[in-house]
Amino acid sequence: MVLFAHGSGSSRLSPRNRMVAGRLASAGFGTVLTDLLTPDEAEADAELRFDIALLARRLTAVLDLLPEHAVLDRLPVGLFGASTGAAAALLATAERPRQVRAVVSRGGRPDLAGDRLAGVVAPTLLIVGERDPEVIALNRAATAGLGGEWALRVVAGAGHLFEEPGALDEVASAATAWFSVHLAARTGDDPDGMLMEGGGHA
Repeated sequence: MVLFAHGSGSSRLSPRNRMVAGRLASAGFGTVLTDLLTPDEAEADAELRFDIALLARRLTAVLDLLPEHAVLDRLPVGLFGASTGAAAALLATAERPRQVRAVVSRGGRPDLAGDRLAGVVAPTLLIVGERDPEVIALNRAATAGLGGEWALRVVAGAGHLFEEPGALDEVASAATAWFSVHLAARTGDDPDGMLMEGGGHA
């Protein structure tokens, strides 16, 4: 099961996240896309979109609801976070280290998780676009704070939103491969056009 955390200004209707969710579903994963703010909150207070602590608390609340469903209570859970949603996903992972088994960040801001990164022991894949140098630098710096295994993938020719032809497809392939290894114990592919760094604690 993979739970999605959307970035600021996005929602469960995000075409990019829905595309990735569709690929995961085709590979046999359950997916949950939910809004962490109500429509009224998102419209009335733009700052709430950047309230990482609030978003993380609500994401954790959704995590806590999953075991209440008999069909879901034995499924390993992963989180997929985009942009600021990636920081919320990492905070939720630090809060529920026994529940979250793997994390994927797309164009994320892991630096916004601050010193809570040390509590993220789940294997974490950070995916960034080659044409997004500031976010690459922020992600690379954040890897030093992660408490578990990590990998950093750079999608060749891609910008922050991965709108270039084929870029989002590579994100979906990388996410599917990562979750296949760390959630379903299946081997995944290693898409072409990406550079990878890795490290952390096995």
